[in-house]
Amino acid sequence: MFTRLGQFTFRRRRLVITVWGALTLLGVLAAAGVGSSLTSDVDTAPHYESQRANRLLSRAGGDDGHIYAVAQGARPPDVAAAADDVRHLRGVAHVQDGIRSRDGRSIAVDVAFAKGQSDEERSAAVDAARDRLRRISARRVVVGGDLLQDEEFSAQSQKDLQRGEAVALPVALATMIVIFGGVVAAGVPLLIALAGVSGAFIFLLATTALGDVSVFAVNVATMFGLGLGIDYGLLMVNRFREERAAGLEIEHAVERTVATAGVTVAFSALTVAVALCGLFALDVPALHSIAAGGIGVVLAAMAAALTLAPALLAVAGRRIGVGRVTAGVAGCHGYFARIARLVQRRAVPVILVVGLGLVVVATPLLHASFGRPDGRSLPRSSPSRQLWDIGHAQFPAQVAEPVTVVARTSSTDPRLEAWVDEVRGLPGVRSVAVDDRSGMSVVDIVPAGDGQSEAGQRLVHSLRRDRPAFPVLVTGNAAEMVDFKAALFGRLPTALAIVALATLVLLFIMTSSVVVALKALVMNALSLGATLGVLAWVFQEGHLSGVLGFESTGSLDVLAPVLVLLFALGLSTDYEVFLLSRIKEVYERIGDNDTAVAEGLQHTGRIITSAALLIVVVFAGFATGGFLVVKELGLGLAVAVVIDATFVRTLLVPAAMKLMGDRNWWAPRPLRRLHRLTAGPGKPEVRAATFAP
Repeated sequence: MFTRLGQFTFRRRRLVITVWGALTLLGVLAAAGVGSSLTSDVDTAPHYESQRANRLLSRAGGDDGHIYAVAQGARPPDVAAAADDVRHLRGVAHVQDGIRSRDGRSIAVDVAFAKGQSDEERSAAVDAARDRLRRISARRVVVGGDLLQDEEFSAQSQKDLQRGEAVALPVALATMIVIFGGVVAAGVPLLIALAGVSGAFIFLLATTALGDVSVFAVNVATMFGLGLGIDYGLLMVNRFREERAAGLEIEHAVERTVATAGVTVAFSALTVAVALCGLFALDVPALHSIAAGGIGVVLAAMAAALTLAPALLAVAGRRIGVGRVTAGVAGCHGYFARIARLVQRRAVPVILVVGLGLVVVATPLLHASFGRPDGRSLPRSSPSRQLWDIGHAQFPAQVAEPVTVVARTSSTDPRLEAWVDEVRGLPGVRSVAVDDRSGMSVVDIVPAGDGQSEAGQRLVHSLRRDRPAFPVLVTGNAAEMVDFKAALFGRLPTALAIVALATLVLLFIMTSSVVVALKALVMNALSLGATLGVLAWVFQEGHLSGVLGFESTGSLDVLAPVLVLLFALGLSTDYEVFLLSRIKEVYERIGDNDTAVAEGLQHTGRIITSAALLIVVVFAGFATGGFLVVKELGLGLAVAVVIDATFVRTLLVPAAMKLMGDRNWWAPRPLRRLHRLTAGPGKPEVRAATFAP
């Protein structure tokens, strides 16, 4: 099949390039359509308790969000005049002004917006109120709030996207020119990456028909699309140059490239897509659109690598020379082969030192704590970040985030009064207020610390564990965080089990070995554990904050570890497929495990290192952004690639395969027979180990 695909793309190369050109243009147009459907909401599924309580509160009346203004050095009459103007704006529910700061130098205004408005009407009301509040005569006026914070999350995400592309693309192109020694060869992987990202935007636009798309889906799709597209393009170009160096004409070199490297790309893309499917098992709707974007970009990058890349290679022809990537890869006498031989002679010490080292690096993860994005996730230039800092320093009572209990009973119910007295005596409770609303009682309990603090979450667990005699639902920031962690981490083992099983099946299909597939999962676990440990060490504990340009919030964004875990699992398997496919190819030819490992590493060492370098450039470009979540994703994935391409693929894999010897290629007889049936006619099989039962 892949040989026929190579023949087709060679013969219809201009048609293939034209079609991909049209798809890329369509993807650019789709990007604009996706932008209008983005949301920064990362709520849990609607059946969780906090979401059910929020729906009750919404039906009981109240407002539809707030914005706040803090005027420093302003005259009270000027602030009152602005507040009165805002009070008369269409769509404003109520305004509270004259709120003095702790030091008496600032005045705050709280604007609440009426329910029942369309998104356009509410947006117009928010803009009008913000514009009037900004015109208060004062030394400094800062306007922010939950409604504006969501807007700033989206805007900062888009800004980081543009910044990441501006940093990554030129550096990646320059790096590829150095790697390939020519502009034409360097341009092919970049075109594959751009085509893959364009395909992902078309996929995301289709996803908007089912609902809003997470703002993070665009960043992830772009980041991942550039990285994988460059990876796949690099592999195809490198194999084409090897085949040309071996004396094949352009047509046969294209066919051979698709039949060999193309198979590797297909298996790699499938394993990455399977890893991302794990996000659908988690009970967080925002992650589903991120998964859709990730899967879309993987499939688009695969399609571009299997069709556009060979078409471009056919057109470029002799302008893509045999160059330095392929130089010296033959046999077992190159740099990476020598490393493999050295590791094989010291297999046990290498496994102990590197394995234990990765375990030690993972230890900060044991003390990890998690939070959701808030004002601190934005750069200091952001109004919402400035308002967060000022509010917590000067207006602690106004920014307190209570745990809210919705009680289905009257505020005069003696049982409620007795329960409220008990709650006031709970450890960590600062204040309690009761409000009667539409036949329900709303109890606001202010805990010590901020809304996502451990104290607040402990209070939520306590309130839910020891419920009163009347029906209650617990919500608020702390309760939403508790539910979010339950939705995310409660189903994470199931998601990982599904991903691991599917990855095992795909690796077995590729290698016909159970041992190699299991070893790959163990290696991935070590690599990913170390990656998440680095993430906790940097962002939770605040190390390297000056170098990376961020301020630690004392926790990891709750989405970042899960996204890094599943996306990095896909990338780790990606490199495993690159290496194993070449080792298997050599083993089928010569039947010697140690030589196959050394020669396989020699063939792929430079390409894996080059691909890792390029993908680190891409991810590091996004790590320069101002949105803390995007920075965590960029750095986390870059670290994952570095660890995997160096310590794991170059050291641990050769050492482990040395110890296993021919056992690497073992599989139970029933599975071997199944593999033979599915291998297809004429396809060589890995010979069974002599000790196989």
